Amino acid sequence: MRVSDDRYTRDRQRLDLGLRLIRHEARTFTIRQWTGLSDDRIRKLYRSYVKNEDARGVARHRGKSPRQAAFFFRNSELNFQSTQLASLFIIYGLLSGTECGLESRYRVGSLESGTLLCQAFEAYLELHTPASISFEHAWFLLLALARRDEVGLVRCRICGGMRLRDLLAKHKLACTTCGSMARPPALTAGSRSLAVSMRADITGNPSPLGEV
Repeated sequence: MRVSDDRYTRDRQRLDLGLRLIRHEARTFTIRQWTGLSDDRIRKLYRSYVKNEDARGVARHRGKSPRQAAFFFRNSELNFQSTQLASLFIIYGLLSGTECGLESRYRVGSLESGTLLCQAFEAYLELHTPASISFEHAWFLLLALARRDEVGLVRCRICGGMRLRDLLAKHKLACTTCGSMARPPALTAGSRSLAVSMRADITGNPSPLGEV
């Protein structure tokens, strides 16, 4: 009887996690990875509990999962949100910091790890409405951080805050915010013309625009 109860509990946890992933619009392959459910059972879960009952209109995405690290560096806001999500992975025990960098503490196919991933993503959703990062991008970010070959977490040399860094790009010492504050504002065409006029008035020698 005990063995039967354990099997029932495990199967129930597998279905609960599958339903949770469906509501986060995870792809079928991702759900299968984390739960071990067959494609048929995933479709039945969606039809029975989500398709006609969830007012939000949960989408089912087809095709391959996102695998482009450049997505997290498209703009400063997206980079900021990605950094927060990476920090949540550490808080929830999916990653840990070592002398060599971040190391994975999750196991694909583990219901416990899958639940922690959902909890970390849900905490991220609480911080950002609307959110810019999908569950599939969050799962890819966790994979990329654990591999340590494309992205990593580093500390800004100016403010001391954490930031997500593109490991394949040119090394930058500052985060996006500090970097933008350190750079002088770019001159517009009008301000460049004004600067030329002011220099000409002061020196008496007009200078070409390219020399200002």
